[in-house]
Amino acid sequence: MTRLTRRQFGLFAGASAAALTLPTYLRAQGKPRVVVIGGGAGGATAARYIAKDSDGAIDVTLIDQSEMYTTCFFSNLYVGGFRSLESITHSYDALQSGYGITKVTGRAASVDRAAKTVTMEDGSTVPYDRLVVAPGIDLVWDSVEGYSEELAEIAPHAWKAGKQTELLKARLDAIENGQQIIMVAPPNPYRCPPGPYERASMMAHVLKAKGLTDSKVIILDPKDKFSKQGVFQEGWDKHYPGMVEWYGPDVHGGIVSVDVNAGTVETDLDTFKGALLNIIPAQKAGAIASEAGLTDDSGFCPIMAESMRSTIDEAVFVIGDASIAGDMPKSAFSANSQAKVAAMNIRADLVDSKVFPAKYANTCWSLVETDDSIKVGAQYAPAEGKIASTQGFVSQTGEDAPLRKANYEESVGWYAGITADMFG
Repeated sequence: MTRLTRRQFGLFAGASAAALTLPTYLRAQGKPRVVVIGGGAGGATAARYIAKDSDGAIDVTLIDQSEMYTTCFFSNLYVGGFRSLESITHSYDALQSGYGITKVTGRAASVDRAAKTVTMEDGSTVPYDRLVVAPGIDLVWDSVEGYSEELAEIAPHAWKAGKQTELLKARLDAIENGQQIIMVAPPNPYRCPPGPYERASMMAHVLKAKGLTDSKVIILDPKDKFSKQGVFQEGWDKHYPGMVEWYGPDVHGGIVSVDVNAGTVETDLDTFKGALLNIIPAQKAGAIASEAGLTDDSGFCPIMAESMRSTIDEAVFVIGDASIAGDMPKSAFSANSQAKVAAMNIRADLVDSKVFPAKYANTCWSLVETDDSIKVGAQYAPAEGKIASTQGFVSQTGEDAPLRKANYEESVGWYAGITADMFG
């Protein structure tokens, strides 16, 4: 497998104005205007590359609800005690001071695609010539009977990083020996396919480190298989014997309902009881994408493989988790890669710059135990109307310890690289 350095990531994947309070945002006169909704791996990257590579010729506004951004990627390492929350939380300051991007802190409530305006929750409006929609995912609460947004304060999903992640870690740290953790994994498609299984590994790591070896992590999965399954299960047997159990639908027969207050998950097989329930529901594109009429029946947004342009509106680009990106998984690496293709096409639209053939990439690393990291990834290109995998790789069972440690070191370098790429 080829190792990816921080410099190589930046080259390959790329091939203070606080929230304004005026009724209408004041824009630079005469420049084409791009508005980006969502300041994560897709949105922040797109904003930076549009501003940077147009050399200030395009006026860029980035809208996000948060003053600071906590990454969902690497949040499992915070749960496992390998990272601090501060180390995965980032500022938008450099995007504003270094690239002239206007950062608006608030919620985009609606999009008028005919008028080309975004209306904020406070009623103010932001005009655009091109719009980038990168809102990530929303959770389909009723996909798990008995679960709700309110009950997530008791049984956290932690599939959006920040307070939910802190709550999950606090609940994990309170587990006593012999108590069980029950995870309900999500159905496809969802953000970060290996994520639930890395999280189970990190939970088991915490239990083992505290000597709570009579406790278990039980995963109830609606899927009959999952990403990197063989190497995850090998790792669980090696590092956490008897502590991680995975049940697919052929075993549990179907997840019937949860009772968060009782700490139970009912399946056709049995009722499982845990001191901690981690419920990860089904997912769809962030609400603004649906409100703007950019989604199809899947709940996600169809795009043109060559550009990430919406198939519904040529002035809109959808990137990251909200998009239907063919063979590409919903991951930070994917979003960052897609953002650069979108940015290139937006610059071509607005300032007549060159367009090169789209190329995409993804790698997902998962930490199983200290210095034991596994990975999966691929390269992609447009083919027959979708983004198709052209070559790929995945960690294998039986790999030696130095390789797995090198994977972990590579992932740390990648995290530093992608966050610098996102936030400047």
